[in-house]
Amino acid sequence: MFQEPISSTYTDLTEEQTRDRIRGLKKELGDKVVILGHHYQRDEIIEHADYRGDSYKLAKDAASHPSAEFIVFCGVHFMAESADILTPETQKVILPNLAAGCSMADMANNFQVRSAWKQLGETLGAIEGKIIPVTYINSAANLKAFVGEHGGTVCTSTNAPKAVKWALEKGEKVLFFPDQHLGRNTCANLGIDPETEMALWDPFKPLGGNTPEKLAQSKAILWKGHCSVHQRFTVDQIRKAREEHPGIKILVHPECPIEVVRESDLFGSTEYIINQVKAAPAGSVWGIGTEINLVSRLAKEHPEQTIVCLDPQICPCSTMYRIHPSYLLWSLDRIAAGEPANIIEVPQAIKEPALVALKQMLEL
Repeated sequence: MFQEPISSTYTDLTEEQTRDRIRGLKKELGDKVVILGHHYQRDEIIEHADYRGDSYKLAKDAASHPSAEFIVFCGVHFMAESADILTPETQKVILPNLAAGCSMADMANNFQVRSAWKQLGETLGAIEGKIIPVTYINSAANLKAFVGEHGGTVCTSTNAPKAVKWALEKGEKVLFFPDQHLGRNTCANLGIDPETEMALWDPFKPLGGNTPEKLAQSKAILWKGHCSVHQRFTVDQIRKAREEHPGIKILVHPECPIEVVRESDLFGSTEYIINQVKAAPAGSVWGIGTEINLVSRLAKEHPEQTIVCLDPQICPCSTMYRIHPSYLLWSLDRIAAGEPANIIEVPQAIKEPALVALKQMLEL
């Protein structure tokens, strides 16, 4: 989405001036505003957050504050949409920078997914109730609505195994989008063979680049999407870390390629990664495969342990970085002036079926 440049009144401030003004506005606005900060945000944003977490936890945190008039979501666009779907009509969800999107979420759009569904129906016959769509929470609201319309669910990296298992108990196959790696790792962990029982759907090819026979024999149809950060992690990085740090434990996110997950000691969601480090004894050594802001923050918060990022290039989530403190200050200033900007509003026709899918996720 397009974001108009903000005034030099904000961008010319020093880091300390920006910090002081944000603190002053938070105090002035009080309970009227709740600020949510995703784990991948820079420290200069996290310090102002009333809650920090992954996208799922923050959406729940937003819903737990019905008295707040404004939810300022320091994350990316799909997260703000989910918060808007889950919060009362009386609350307004604000994204400080509309340009903060998600490259993974953009890899599956409404037209492509509905086209894939049509092609699957034409190839495999009646598929309603037989193919259960599951969308990762890292997707647009209209894809969550599609899932709600077709008896599926939204999932997170935490509950993906429950979601896929539920889908396969309910139907014969699962259509999983937009992240192929989370889908492949989840399905493989449930005993589904990646070679013979999974098909990769490329939205730019007829039948996703598959034969009818391949689609018929597959239990899981995985969308060809990925996270640009987590796809950077490699087996070579893990092996190098083991050479440089004897006794190191490798902990990666399930958005990493399957060969990386298989080479690691542990894998799990952002919250899982945090909890593993929190519970580890002093002297532990960790090589972590996830976004650098989180890894760096864990290293600062746990100096009794050695924590390194597996990727030597130190790749941040570039779209998260678009939520600069100057944008947060601008957003709070607009609220204080009675002219809130960047309000995220999901149309009612999308919100209703999307809420069905999100409620199914919460039940799982």
